[in-house]
Amino acid sequence: MENKSIREIISVIFKAVTLAMGVAVVVLSCMGSLDAQTSVILLGIGLACAGTAMLEKR
Repeated sequence: MENKSIREIISVIFKAVTLAMGVAVVVLSCMGSLDAQTSVILLGIGLACAGTAMLEKR
């Protein structure tokens, strides 16, 4: 039971990082303080976290 709750927490963390990276890119782009290379890196991190969260078997 403990392993299941840890897996759920990790899944939620990966989903939160995905959302945070997307929001960060949008906000920083609107502020004009984000270049294209940095935005691609941030979105790549978010995509990797989303993929990791989706790979979890339920």
